[in-house]
Amino acid sequence: MSSNLRTANSRRRLLRITASVTGSLALAAGLTACGGSSSDGSKGGGEKIVTVYSADGLKSDKGDGWYDKVFADFTKKTGIEVKYVEGGSGEMVQRAVREKTNTQADVLVTLPPFIQQANGKGLLQAYKPQGSDKVNGANKAADGKWTSVVNNYFGFVYNKKELTEAPKTWEELLDGTYKGKLQYSTPGVAGDGTAVLIKAMHDFGGKEPALEYLKKLQANNVGPSSSTSKLAPKTDKGELLVANGDVQMNFAQSKSMPNLGIWFPAKEGGKPTTFALPYAAGLVDKAPHTENGKKLLDYLLSEDAQKLVSEVGGGFPARTDVKPTDANAVELTKLMTGVEVFEPDWADIDKNLAGYVDAWKSATGS
Repeated sequence: MSSNLRTANSRRRLLRITASVTGSLALAAGLTACGGSSSDGSKGGGEKIVTVYSADGLKSDKGDGWYDKVFADFTKKTGIEVKYVEGGSGEMVQRAVREKTNTQADVLVTLPPFIQQANGKGLLQAYKPQGSDKVNGANKAADGKWTSVVNNYFGFVYNKKELTEAPKTWEELLDGTYKGKLQYSTPGVAGDGTAVLIKAMHDFGGKEPALEYLKKLQANNVGPSSSTSKLAPKTDKGELLVANGDVQMNFAQSKSMPNLGIWFPAKEGGKPTTFALPYAAGLVDKAPHTENGKKLLDYLLSEDAQKLVSEVGGGFPARTDVKPTDANAVELTKLMTGVEVFEPDWADIDKNLAGYVDAWKSATGS
């Protein structure tokens, strides 16, 4: 899944509400003011507003992230103001669940397996945005309930100044060198934290051997973190030597964090692996501004917006027909060379996620 498919992005647990205006994003007064009641402009014919609940990673504190650019362009093009609420993937889903009787969000963007979880909880309505026919079948729901808008991959970061080269294996992280210098975000709360568990289960060949390893790793782990994005600055400063993350977010962060390097752990004797962790977007059921939500989803998958995914966001376009050639795209392609990409069984993970997280908590004492 943390996510959020990024210059340093804040993955704070405290939610931030911002409004996109022409050329900039301004702080919104509050969700009641921006969301309105479910009857206000319910078909997009009233208020010129659309509210987005999103996993962190695509918006920049400096205002130069992919969301910052495309939201501003969208507002300029349509006159529709974007109200933005950010948090961890699981956190955004839970907030939407609590608001089901008084829906506030129009669009929900989150990482797997939380987008599947949102669908399972009845939070999404079917809508296939323009351009979604160009998205790979594995990166969208067959019933049209969600579609990836930015592709991304799970990864780890390390401090290039303190370590002469990146670690290579999971087993290497058990060394005393990393005691108190390693941290990963919390599975079940952060999308990227959940991804640690998913990748370990794949690399070690199942739940039990993965948990056995993570139990050992706990001796070096600093402790839980609801935010993945704040681990990168700690790694860049040398407070941590290794942390989890994802390629899009960390690649964007590395532009202002010179000591940040990206790597992919392998099981001893195996190849480095990763899996796709896209930012997937869905139209919220009973959205206050349904038609505006559809227009935003259409725009996020437009060629103009998709061409900016690598250049501005440091990620990978969701549309297979958009093939950027900018410097970031070239560097990202090089980074992924030689890394084996596997596809998790998302149906199994969606069904058993709570059990996997409980087992992780028990094994690690978290």
